[in-house]
Amino acid sequence: MKYLKLVSALLLSFYFISYANNYMAQEKWNIIDSFNLLIHEAGHSIFMFFGEFVHVVSGSLFQILVPLIFLGYFAYYRKEYYSASILLFWVGQNIINVARYMGDAIKLELPLLGGDGVIHDWNYILSSLNILHMTDSLSLMVYNFGFMVIIIGAVLSVYFAWYNYSYESTNKPNTDNNQNIS
Repeated sequence: MKYLKLVSALLLSFYFISYANNYMAQEKWNIIDSFNLLIHEAGHSIFMFFGEFVHVVSGSLFQILVPLIFLGYFAYYRKEYYSASILLFWVGQNIINVARYMGDAIKLELPLLGGDGVIHDWNYILSSLNILHMTDSLSLMVYNFGFMVIIIGAVLSVYFAWYNYSYESTNKPNTDNNQNIS
């Protein structure tokens, strides 16, 4: 099982680091993007009653928050650190997707769900905050953060796969027959 986890961690690391390196040039749509889009749109629907600004920002926020909730579940409740480290790839990929969407706030070239009549979330958000002129630097900063999350996921997933570290492995009773009982 150790080597299966290690190979999986290495393959996922390669895939997501490649994804991050080519994020702006990507023209194709991945299956995970469809799932992430559903989460993004759900965020808009869930927070639509909290005012227009919160409604608009909640799509991207929810897109990052949902993978973080799963990560927290595996890390804190199940103590499955390998699984949690794998989820860092999903978190980083969503952060990079948000960076790409944010970077499109001025150009408005990405196809939006709903057609031409819908507002571009990040154009609205950055315009509302009077920082639309900072689009490129903000997008790059968010991208770099997402890339760092993917790198951390790669390092931790390989580490936890190699050492097979989990809460259970650190709290097993000592069954050594040579143990002296006093």
